[in-house]
Amino acid sequence: MSTRNELVNWAQSRPLQRFSPEIWSQQLPTYQDADPKLIAAALHWSQQRPSGNWYTIAASSAIRRDRPLGTRVGGREIVAWRDDSGGLHAGPGACPHLGAPLASAHVENDTLICRWHGLRVGAGDNASRWCPYPSFDDGVLAWARLDSLGAEEPTDTPIIGPRPADTTVHAVTHLIGICEPQDIIANRLDPWHGSWFHPYSFARLEVTRTPPREGITEENHRLLLRVMFRVTRRLGVPVQAEFSCPDPRTIVMRIVDGEGAGSVVETHATPLGSGPDGRARTAVVEATIATSQRPGFRHAHWALPLLRPIMNRAAARLWRDDLTYAERRYQLRTNQS
Repeated sequence: MSTRNELVNWAQSRPLQRFSPEIWSQQLPTYQDADPKLIAAALHWSQQRPSGNWYTIAASSAIRRDRPLGTRVGGREIVAWRDDSGGLHAGPGACPHLGAPLASAHVENDTLICRWHGLRVGAGDNASRWCPYPSFDDGVLAWARLDSLGAEEPTDTPIIGPRPADTTVHAVTHLIGICEPQDIIANRLDPWHGSWFHPYSFARLEVTRTPPREGITEENHRLLLRVMFRVTRRLGVPVQAEFSCPDPRTIVMRIVDGEGAGSVVETHATPLGSGPDGRARTAVVEATIATSQRPGFRHAHWALPLLRPIMNRAAARLWRDDLTYAERRYQLRTNQS
């Protein structure tokens, strides 16, 4: 027969717990804790972080061997492709001859062949007319280093925060907003809006530690919170999570206690340049990387084709709301109507 302690330990170890949902309007208001000066101080500190001039361009899986991928970073046209061994390459997206889009080029190992006139450019080029960019594939995301855009001291690899040792169980969501990267980071530096703005996903959110308003450092810049991730109206997963900024365009939420400890959600904000209306566009490239100490988690590897769409739908739903927040901030900050 089970003892009381065994029952308590079993209850505490269950990932799902029952809770009594609050009526949305009767939650404790968080506006006094969500101090604009505190958020501004944390944002200012994050924007001083080095980036090594690296920019997230896509999910690793989005760049294939059979055709190039075209995108934009900071108003620059970028093309990325893979060689026969799967190595990642990136460079300017316009053919140096007459400006043809290299996103439609033919891939031949580490070389692109322009479909307009057959000009070849590739990883071995080092000419002023067309020069490849340093690129990096971390197994989840693909990066390109644009030194002329970042204008910082370059680094050999991107500055990436802590991740699970095994990143196999991951999903990457990509959305575009009318805002700048700092507006995306500011949204994540305001966790107090979680259960108010996203009641379908979060409940009982309590921020337990914040950075100081002055003298923010690497040691004290993290936000810590407790939250219930909602699964159904009355079932949720309680966790403790921290938010940190490894570079000025990235904010990482890492579960530090509870189910899935060690799992991370990396939110990367990549500036795309101005849209047709003259307003800034930013890509949100969010990587959710899951892990668990539970023995059954190994089966998640086999279920990835089913899990990834679910993970992507959950992230996209949150960011459809949060882009409203970020775009509104950009609109007010730049006095655009």
